[in-house]
Amino acid sequence: MSDQGKIVVLSGGVGGAKLVYGLSKVLPPDALLVVANTGDDFSHMGLRICPDIDSLTYALSDLADPVRGWGRVDETWNFMRALKQVGGEDWFNLGDMDLALHIMRSHLLQSGKGLTEATRILCRNLGVQTTILPMSDDPVPTMVDTESGQLSFQEYFVREQCQPSVKGFSFQGADTARLNPGLRTCFENDDVAAVLIAPSNPFVSIDPILAIGGFADMLEGFDGPVVAVSPIVGGNAIKGPAAKMMVELGLPSSALTVAQHYQDILTGFVLDQVDAATAPQIKALDIEAHVEQTMMTDALSKVSLARACLKAANVVLDGGG
Repeated sequence: MSDQGKIVVLSGGVGGAKLVYGLSKVLPPDALLVVANTGDDFSHMGLRICPDIDSLTYALSDLADPVRGWGRVDETWNFMRALKQVGGEDWFNLGDMDLALHIMRSHLLQSGKGLTEATRILCRNLGVQTTILPMSDDPVPTMVDTESGQLSFQEYFVREQCQPSVKGFSFQGADTARLNPGLRTCFENDDVAAVLIAPSNPFVSIDPILAIGGFADMLEGFDGPVVAVSPIVGGNAIKGPAAKMMVELGLPSSALTVAQHYQDILTGFVLDQVDAATAPQIKALDIEAHVEQTMMTDALSKVSLARACLKAANVVLDGGG
């Protein structure tokens, strides 16, 4: 790939981090720009926690736990045991090594750095060359409307284990939050070759990004490829509550539902071989359907899906493929 512009990836959750890892192996660092969902961010025990940024950071620094899919590899939990002993809240796990990232980020923010700058410093110190941009430096917390009342995302996802039935979502402050300037500049300078939407939850990982600063309108007006990867395979979410949310919102749990959700901005959609029969329905939406093996179980499969996504976006890599 040479002088084609950047590949912009919208990412949230473990699925997003896996695809970004694969992309980082086939693209030079300056060709990849990752936009992280920050709707999951929250303050806990005096620390600023940014789960989706952390998943990306750990994946790209080869520190991610391959078994749990989140947090650091070889983590220990002495802090949590001690915290429980003294009566602290223990519903959100903070590993001993993971604490270092949260403490350092909180220190940087308290010293006057914005989230973008704090993320850049942490990534640099961990050897991550790919640029990770928070969707905004302004807080935009995702709120989940449930049968039990409104919950912050982490309360719903971690404390309540996704049990309450979902009625809808809102993104507090999205109307006034500023889209990350680095992302906006990239589009204004025509420095975007293609946009990829990772296999992330469309409601709580990608919609928060689209809700900020007219970004959805920006994508509708973008004349390059916009390709999404389905997080739903065979009617089930690869990870997380996306399928459960669809059912509770009265929607079919399917790859087609995901394509319809993004219909106004997509030129292409990557779906798993299991859902190949859905391809004609996706094409009927005026979206190119690309049937691939989308399950990312190891480094090879992550790279393979990354290459397939780039091919679907008409991105030519140096050396072919």
